[in-house]
Amino acid sequence: MKRPVSIVFPAYLEKYARLLVDYSVEVKRGDRVVIRTWLEALPLARLVYREVLRRGAHPALYLEDDILAEIFYREASDEQIDFVDALRRSIYTEFDVVITLFAPSHLKNLVSIPPEKQARRSKALEPYFTRFLQEAAEGKKRWVLAAYPTLAMAQEAGMTPIEFEEFVARAVKVTEDDPVAAWRRQAEYQRRIVDEILSKADELVFKGPGIDLTVKVGGRRWIVDDGHENMPGGEVFTGPVEDSVEGCVRFDFPSVYRGVEVEGVKLCFKRGEVVEYDAVKGRDFLAKMLSVDEGAKRLGELAFGLNYGITRATREILFDEKIGGTIHMALGNGYPETGSRNKSAIHWDLIKDMRDPEARVYADGELIYKAGRFLLEE
Repeated sequence: MKRPVSIVFPAYLEKYARLLVDYSVEVKRGDRVVIRTWLEALPLARLVYREVLRRGAHPALYLEDDILAEIFYREASDEQIDFVDALRRSIYTEFDVVITLFAPSHLKNLVSIPPEKQARRSKALEPYFTRFLQEAAEGKKRWVLAAYPTLAMAQEAGMTPIEFEEFVARAVKVTEDDPVAAWRRQAEYQRRIVDEILSKADELVFKGPGIDLTVKVGGRRWIVDDGHENMPGGEVFTGPVEDSVEGCVRFDFPSVYRGVEVEGVKLCFKRGEVVEYDAVKGRDFLAKMLSVDEGAKRLGELAFGLNYGITRATREILFDEKIGGTIHMALGNGYPETGSRNKSAIHWDLIKDMRDPEARVYADGELIYKAGRFLLEE
């Protein structure tokens, strides 16, 4: 088996394992912990497994594989697509903590699979995932999706393997002497943005090159993603009022969704629904996704990327949605903890760069954000 790490990341593995166990999900004695991992991340999975045991918890391993996923979609009948086996269900129902070590060997393994088939599978899993998210919002479950550098991810990002390892290490802050302290500082910064600015806003207006958009967020809850549910973290997000979105936006970065790359997406909204759309690349796929169900035409998420250790796009949403100085919006399913009522079989994040000197965000008429930064008082 090819090892994805070379000379940089192994030095950070033990620090990374402790960060995930002690900070991201705060494993406690007696916790039932499932570690979902790809083969490439086994070096980290073993260390996470050891740390979970050392905390007096009960670890289990669930293996993901990109080739098996392709085999499933190529061979499964509709009945098999709809069937959710007990082992998969148990991830969402039987464990207190889910740690997912995302380390794909191929990022477009499902590119030839019909989108309708993938959407049907998402609908089958949706009840379990929704219940899991609700229990997480109530404090009954804890989870983290953590990035691990692989050759496939490096190639997709247009980086060398070593360069990408350095990129990931900075993004998750394991280059810091004390990563936990670094993430606590990040969390405090994001909480200030929510408490002092966004939670008080009813209407947000986005202006700048490629964007003229109005969104209502009054009555909705802003969530701080500070490395507890995603690693890297570094965003604040909410669920916009479903019928409030007005105007147009063109997204700047390519997006790979369900193995299909789409670029130059433009969306125009009226009363919260997409009424006009276009894409430089992948327009037909965009059209299919928008027609999956009624919720696919509306936004389920609005977010600000605040991880300024991430400065460039990689075509991997786990990193790209956190780029400091960007915003992103997700078509489709919203997160119940934000107050979103939008339901859909898709959740597709699209990213807009707001680092241009002319980019602005106004909250109820007041300038709060300029050229990729919030205007926070020191």
